[in-house]
Amino acid sequence: MDSISSLGSLGLGEASPVGSSGLGGDSIDLYPPVGGNSDHVQTSPQLVHQSNRTAIYRFHDTGIKVSLDRSPSDEQLIRQLLHEQNVSNFLPESCRKRQVTDVTSFDRRPALSFKWVNGITLKEWLQKVQLGIQVDLNVRLRAAMAVAKTLSNFHEGGASYNCLTPENIVLAPFEGEYVATLIDLSSALVFRDGKKIDVDADFEEELKGVDLRSLGLILNQIFRGEESTGGEEGAGPGSGSKDGHVETKEDPDLNRRKRGKQQAVTDGLPLYLGSLISALLDTSASPQVCYESAKDVFLDLKIMTENANGCLSKCELDDSTIKSRLRLQGGMFYGRQVQMSMLLHLFQSSVVLGNQPMMATISGYPGTGKSTLVNQIKKPLTDLNGCFVEGKFSKNARPDAILASALNSFFGNILETNGRNSLMPMKWRINDAIGSGGNSVLFGVVPNLQKWMADGNSANENHAQSSSGVKRIVSDHRLKFMFCKLIGAIASHAHPLVLFLDDLQWADEMTLDIIRMMMTDPDIQHFLFLGCYRDNEVNISHPLTAKLKAIREQGISIVTIKIGPIEKECVNTLLSEAMCMPPSLCRPLSNAVHSKTGGIILFVLRFLASLNDDKDLWFSMSARRWMFNLEEIRRKEIHGDVVSHMTERMKSLSKKMQMGLKFAACAGPTFSTMVLDKIQKDLDFEDSILNSCVQFGFLQNESSNQYVWAHDQIQQAAYDLIPLAKRESFHLLVGTRLFMSTSPSELENMLFFIVDNMNRGSKLIDDQDQLYEVSQLNLEAGEKALSSSAFHSAAKYLMTGLSLLRPESWELKYNLTIRLYDAASEALFVTGDFSRLAVLIEEPLMNARSFEDKLNIMNNLVRALAASSKFEEGITKCFSILGQLGEVIPNEITPDIYAKEVSHVKQLLKGKSQQDLLSLPMMSETRKLAAMQFMNHALTMTFIAKPLLNPIIVLRMVKMSIEHGMCNISAFGFACYGAWLVSEPTCDIEGGHRMGRVATEMMKQLGAAEMTPRLYATVYGFINIWKEPWQAGLEKHMEAYGSGAATGDMEYAITNLYQYANTALYCGENLTNLSQNLQSYAKRAFQCNQRNGWTSFVILNQLALDLMGIKQNAFSPYSNGTTEESCFTSCVNNNEISMCRLICVKKKYLAFFTGDLDAAAKMYGQSQKFPFGSTGRLVHSLVSIFIDGLIGFFFARKHREDEKKWTDLGLDAIQYFRTWVPGSHWNFSNKLHLLEAEFYFLSEDDKRARACYNASIKAAREHRFVHEEGLAEEKLATYLLHKSQHDDSLRHFINAKRCYDSWGACTLVRRVEKAIAILLPLCSGRG
Repeated sequence: MDSISSLGSLGLGEASPVGSSGLGGDSIDLYPPVGGNSDHVQTSPQLVHQSNRTAIYRFHDTGIKVSLDRSPSDEQLIRQLLHEQNVSNFLPESCRKRQVTDVTSFDRRPALSFKWVNGITLKEWLQKVQLGIQVDLNVRLRAAMAVAKTLSNFHEGGASYNCLTPENIVLAPFEGEYVATLIDLSSALVFRDGKKIDVDADFEEELKGVDLRSLGLILNQIFRGEESTGGEEGAGPGSGSKDGHVETKEDPDLNRRKRGKQQAVTDGLPLYLGSLISALLDTSASPQVCYESAKDVFLDLKIMTENANGCLSKCELDDSTIKSRLRLQGGMFYGRQVQMSMLLHLFQSSVVLGNQPMMATISGYPGTGKSTLVNQIKKPLTDLNGCFVEGKFSKNARPDAILASALNSFFGNILETNGRNSLMPMKWRINDAIGSGGNSVLFGVVPNLQKWMADGNSANENHAQSSSGVKRIVSDHRLKFMFCKLIGAIASHAHPLVLFLDDLQWADEMTLDIIRMMMTDPDIQHFLFLGCYRDNEVNISHPLTAKLKAIREQGISIVTIKIGPIEKECVNTLLSEAMCMPPSLCRPLSNAVHSKTGGIILFVLRFLASLNDDKDLWFSMSARRWMFNLEEIRRKEIHGDVVSHMTERMKSLSKKMQMGLKFAACAGPTFSTMVLDKIQKDLDFEDSILNSCVQFGFLQNESSNQYVWAHDQIQQAAYDLIPLAKRESFHLLVGTRLFMSTSPSELENMLFFIVDNMNRGSKLIDDQDQLYEVSQLNLEAGEKALSSSAFHSAAKYLMTGLSLLRPESWELKYNLTIRLYDAASEALFVTGDFSRLAVLIEEPLMNARSFEDKLNIMNNLVRALAASSKFEEGITKCFSILGQLGEVIPNEITPDIYAKEVSHVKQLLKGKSQQDLLSLPMMSETRKLAAMQFMNHALTMTFIAKPLLNPIIVLRMVKMSIEHGMCNISAFGFACYGAWLVSEPTCDIEGGHRMGRVATEMMKQLGAAEMTPRLYATVYGFINIWKEPWQAGLEKHMEAYGSGAATGDMEYAITNLYQYANTALYCGENLTNLSQNLQSYAKRAFQCNQRNGWTSFVILNQLALDLMGIKQNAFSPYSNGTTEESCFTSCVNNNEISMCRLICVKKKYLAFFTGDLDAAAKMYGQSQKFPFGSTGRLVHSLVSIFIDGLIGFFFARKHREDEKKWTDLGLDAIQYFRTWVPGSHWNFSNKLHLLEAEFYFLSEDDKRARACYNASIKAAREHRFVHEEGLAEEKLATYLLHKSQHDDSLRHFINAKRCYDSWGACTLVRRVEKAIAILLPLCSGRG
C-alpha cells in the first residue's frame, strides 16, 4: 500500500541493524545499532531504561531485565521471572512475544535474559502522531491489525496477556505491513495447555474479555491518535522512547473502570470502526453483539482495509440512519461467483470473440436474484461500447408486446442521450436491413426506431406515418423475420448486443419463436441472449421447455445457470455493508435471518425491512451503531415464502394504505398516478401513500408521476391482499371506474388496461347490454392489437369478446358479431391456431347474412389449410368457394376441357399487343377480386399437390383479367401464363418471354411491389431460363428474397432463395461455398416454418455433401431421425409430387456422376411416377432431361433387349435440346453437343462423335459450366479408351479431374483418379 510509505515519518523505517527485524529508528539514540556504521564498540551491557520497578539493559542483541523492587524476596522475584520464562516458552514460536532465553542474575539481582526486539512502543508511536505527523486511516488500520493479530495469537496459543497497554506493545514495519510484539509477560496467564484445561471455560472467557476490552482502548487511541489518560504506573519522563521496552505493572481492573459516554469514544470515527470499538468496550451489551475473539477483531479490521474508500468508511450519519431506517437497495449482489464466472465467460465468447449468437438461461426460485446477476455484465458491456436491451414479462401484461417495448425503450434511450453520431454505423446497418421508410412493419411496434431513423426530421416522420395510414395486418412470420433482421443490424463487433428477457415462464409463443429464430439466424453475430425464468413454474410440459428443446435440437448450445439461495456468509456481508458494521458483529443476526428466509435474497431484504419496522433492528445514537434484539428475532414466526410474509406485513398497515396497495397491484407492474386517481374515484388517495410505499421499498419512483413495483413478488403480495373470492369483482370495479372516468380521447391509451380488468370480472356481468358493451371493447382492443402486430393478445381479446355474445347477437348485434368473427379468424390464422380456427368459422358460415361477409373468414380458412400442408383439402375448399363466386373449375381435367380452356385464352389474347394488355382497366367487382385471391391460393397448392390442375388455374386468371380488368394478382397470373407457354406441349419460348415482360411491367405500373417475390420466382425461375444465361437470374432471385422478407411473403421469399441455390448448383458453383450457403438458407427457411423450403435446401445440400465426399446426414440439424429415404417416403404418402420429383432428380444426378448407372436408371424409372404437368420447369428439371438422355445412350450401348427403349430416351432428349438451343445457345448448346456425341458413339460415327465431344467441352468452358466441362472431358476420355487411344484418354481424364476439383466434387475426383491409375500402365507416355 502507498500509505505504508508514511511509516518512515514515525521513525519506523530508517537504518536497521544487521540481523534485526527491519527496524532501527532515530528515536533509539542512546546506543548505536549493532553492526551499524558507528566507531563506538560496545563492550558491556548498557542501561537503556529504568523505572521504579525494573531496569533494562542491552548488550548487542540481548536484553536484560533486572527487578529493582526490594520488597519481594529473591525467591519470589525468581518465581516471577520463571513465570515469564514459562509463558514465553509455552507460546509457539510464531507468536510475537518477548522471547526469554534464561533466568539469571545481574549485578547480584535476579534478572531475565531475552532476545532484543527492534521497534518503538505504541506509546511512542502515539506521541509522534500527537506531535502532528500525518497518518492516514490505512496506516492506523495496519497498526491496529498488528496488535489484534498478536493478541489473537496469544489466545490461540492458550494464554491471555492481561496487561495490554501502549507501553507493552512494540510496533515495527515488515513487508509493507505492521507487526506488533507484546513484551512484559509478567501478567500473562496460561489457561489452556494442550488437552489439559488449567482453568474452566468461564474463567477463560473472562480472561479473554479483559484483553478484548483493553484492545478496545488501544484501538480507540490508535484511531484517535491520543494516549490513554488512565493513570498507568511507571510512565515517567522518557519512559517510552529509549528502548521500545517500557514495562508497567498495570492494575488488572484498570480496563474495567468507567470510560465515559460511548458517543465520546466513537464520535468522529467511521461507523464501521465505531461499531467495532463500541462492541469491545460496551460491557453492558448482550454477548451476542460483542466480540468473543481477537481473531474476529483482526479479520474485521482487515476487511476495513480492503474497503477503506468504500461504503464501510462512511463517517456521517444520513437522514435514514438518524431516523433508524435501514436502507436496503434492491440491486444488491452478493456471492454467485461461480455463476458470475460462467456468465462472463459466455459474454466473452459470444459478444467479443464469437461469430454466432449464444444463449444462456438463468433459472431459480422467485426472488433469488436472477436479474441482479444479469445486471453485472452491464459494465463490461458498456466498456466495449455494447448495447443492452432488456424486457420483462408480466403475469397479467400482454406478453407479445414485451420485445417490441424493450427495443422501443432502447431506441428511446438513444434519442434521449443524443447517441446519434456515435451510432451512425448502426443506423446504416438498420437502414440496409429493414429500410428507413414507413413501409417497415417494425415502425408500428417500435415507434422510437422510426423517430431515430428519421433523425428528428418531421417531414420524414410525417411521410412515414402517412404512407401507412391504412392499417394492414402483417403475418407473424414477417414480424418475426423483421425482428431478427433488426437484432442482426444492431449487433456488431463495434457494438455487441446483449438481449435480456426476464420471466420467460410468462412469454408468449411468438416471442419464444423469435428467440429460436434469432439463435439460428446465420446473419446474427456478436449477440448474447439471456433469459431468466422461475424453475418452480416451468415443468416438462411448459411451452418454454419445448422451445428450449427445439433450439437445442437445431445444434444451438444453451448454457444453463441455476440460481439458488445465497450462503450465510453472503447474508452476513450484506448486513455488514448495509449497517456499516463489522461482519463478526453481524453474524448472529445474519444466521438468524438466513435461517428464517432460507437465503432467498428478496426474502432476506423484506425480512430485514420488517425487523426494522418492528424496532427489532434499530440504530443507537448513543453507541453510533446498529443494534438488534436477537432473542425476539429468533422467536418470530415467519410464513413459508416471501409473498406470504409481505402480505402479512401489509395487513398491519392502515386500511387506506392497504386499499392503495390493492389498487396499485391491479394497475400493473408500471403505472401512473393518473390511473390511480381514476381508480380510487372518491377515496382520499393521497401522494403520501405512494411516498410511504416508496419508503417501505414496495414501489420505485421512475418519474414525477410514474411508479414501478420494486419486484413482481411485492406486487403479488399486494395483490394477495384482495381476498380470492372478491378478486373478480375488484377487477370489474377497477375496469368500470376507469371506463367511466376516461374520455374518448384518452381511451386509445387506456383501452388495454380497461379491457384487461373488465375481462377478469366479466363472469359477474348479467346485464345483456353491458355484456355487449364489454364485447365491443374487446373488439376494439383486438383490432388495435392486430394493427400493432400483437397477434396473440389480439386473439385473446377477440375470443373473449366472442365468449360474451349471446345466441341472439346475430340478430341484435350483427355488425359487432360478424366483425368479431372476422377479426378472430384473422388472429387465429396469423398465430397458427388452425384447430380453433376450424371450429370458429362454422358459426359465421351458417349465420352470415351475405356471401361477402363470409369471404374473409373463408380466405383465412384456405390460408390455414395451405399453411398446415392440407393441400388437397385446401384445393377442394378453394374450388367450392370459386364455384360460389361464379368460377367453376372441374376437379378432373380431360383433354377436351384442357383444349377448350387454352383455346379460349388464346382467342382473348389474339391481336393484343403488350401495350393493350398494360392498358386493361382496373378490376372493380368485389366477387371477381375475391375469385382472383382464391385462385392465387389454389395456384400454389395445385403446383405442389395436383400439378395437372395448375395450368387451368393460370388460364382462368388470365381470362378473368382480360374480361374483368386487372388487379395486382393479374401480374402474377400473366407471369404464370408465360411459364406455361415455354413448357410442354407448346414450347412457345418467345411468347412466354413476352408474357414475362408484360407481367413485370404490369407489376411496376400497378405499384404492386408485394408481388415481386412471386413474379421474379416465375419470370426468372421458369421463363427467362429459356433465353437468358442461367447465371444472369441469380441476382434477381436474391433481390426477390429480400423483397419477400420485407413484405412478409416468406413463402415466395424462400422460393426465390431456393431457385437461386438450385440454379447455382446446376451452374457448377463451387460446392464448398454452396454447401455453406445452403446450410444458412435451410436455417432461414426453418426459422420461418417453411417446411417445403428447408426440406428442399437440405436435399440440395445433401447432394453437395455427397459430391464433396462428406458423409453427413444433412437432415440431422433439423429433424432427429429423418433421412433422405424417410423424407421421400413421407412425401410419397402425403402426395407431395414436386418434392418427390426433386429427390428423384437428386439421387439420379448423384448416381450418374458417381458412375452408378444402374442406380441412375432405377431412379429414372421411379421419377416417371411424378409427372411435371404444371406451368413450367425449373433448371433442375431441364438438367434432369439431359441426364436422362445420357443414361439412355449408355444403356443403349449395352445392346440389351430394351435397347430401343433406351435409344429413344436419348433421342427424345436430343430433340428437346435441339428445340431449346435456338432460344438460349448459352444454356443448352454444351448439353446438346454431349448428347449428340453419345449418340454418335452409339452409332460408331467416330468423326462426328469426336467433333461433338470437343464442341461440348468448348461450349461448357465458355459458358462457365465447369462441372459439365468435366463431364464432357470424362465422356471423351471414356470414348477414347473404348478406341484404345490410351494416351489421349489419359489426357482428357486429367482434364476432367481438374474440372471436378475446381467444382469441389472430391467424390468425382477420387473416381477419376482410380481410372487414371488403371490407365497409366497402358500409356506410352508420348501423349
